[in-house]
Amino acid sequence: MTERKKPKLAVFKFSSCDGCQLSLLDCEDELLALADEVRISYFLEATRKVEKGPYDISLVEGSITTPHDVMAIREVRRVSKTLIAIGACATAGGIQALRNFANVKEFVRKVYAHPEYIDTLTTSTAVSDHVFVDFELRGCPINRYQLLEVLNATLNHRRPNIPRYSECVECKAKGVVCRMVAAGEACLGPVTQAGCGTLCPGVNRGCYGCFGPMETPNTAALAAQFKRLGKTDAEVQRLFRTYNANSESFRKEGERHG
Repeated sequence: MTERKKPKLAVFKFSSCDGCQLSLLDCEDELLALADEVRISYFLEATRKVEKGPYDISLVEGSITTPHDVMAIREVRRVSKTLIAIGACATAGGIQALRNFANVKEFVRKVYAHPEYIDTLTTSTAVSDHVFVDFELRGCPINRYQLLEVLNATLNHRRPNIPRYSECVECKAKGVVCRMVAAGEACLGPVTQAGCGTLCPGVNRGCYGCFGPMETPNTAALAAQFKRLGKTDAEVQRLFRTYNANSESFRKEGERHG
């Protein structure tokens, strides 16, 4: 019997911490089932074995921060039938996008003994700012079950079932007490997309916005609430400038409090 031809899966890394790639490896038992459905052809985090493209599905972690990254992501797009950006770095520029609001040359001068050797862009941007992306999966890091859902949907030619509502919905569903109401604590939950499973609110901490903006975030209303809680403009700006600082709605709200 002829062996079934499996779709080829590739996993690429750009500027990031590797956490989203590790989320794929954390799938454990599910990873074995996935390996029955796809041929892992390129995944340097897990294996040195490399098969040339084109690839049926490419997962891309990390932001675009160097001239080399720009050329490399264009090549990844060229050899990928479906390109999926995974994680806050790939979908919004990541925590390193804080450079977008500062003097990068000054950072380089202070950090590196020989700054003349550093070849970098002045910005850290999402993959979609450079090439067409078929789907963006949010999170810092991503939710492994959401990743499996996206891969399942892609392999079966259907739309991924990923929630676009706010983190507050997850908190209500789990019976987690609202941090702003009960403790007067700043929380980005009302404007952040669900997906973490109430990780921070579940241990009595406000949401840090790891999954980026929800579908229709009312950041202005939330910022006004932060001010009523006694936060200064600088503190409000800092709240919006974390893992998804360069996502459009968070970036604009941060700029309003600069």
